[in-house]
Amino acid sequence: MLITTSDVIPGKQIEALGLVRGNVVTSKNVGRDIMAGFKNMVGGEIKSYTDMMNEGRDIAEQRMIAEAQQLGANAIICARYASSSVMEGTQEMLAYGTAVRYV
Repeated sequence: MLITTSDVIPGKQIEALGLVRGNVVTSKNVGRDIMAGFKNMVGGEIKSYTDMMNEGRDIAEQRMIAEAQQLGANAIICARYASSSVMEGTQEMLAYGTAVRYV
């Protein structure tokens, strides 16, 4: 599956099939919160949170790809990622784009 942030695939004719998206909501655990508290005091990257966000992005992207495949797409254009806090201690990761078929 070709995934691009651009709105075209150079040299290809595309047929738009529709909006596709994937999302996941993850939560922090007590261990991550304790380590984050220590990092807040001394500064630096909070690796466990970085890992949580990367994992969430991967899951959301795979769900978006699965939705595009169900539509018969072989590419997703205008791909975007967004994150937000749903409630205290949780994070939503959203992947979305336009499913297309190109020739």
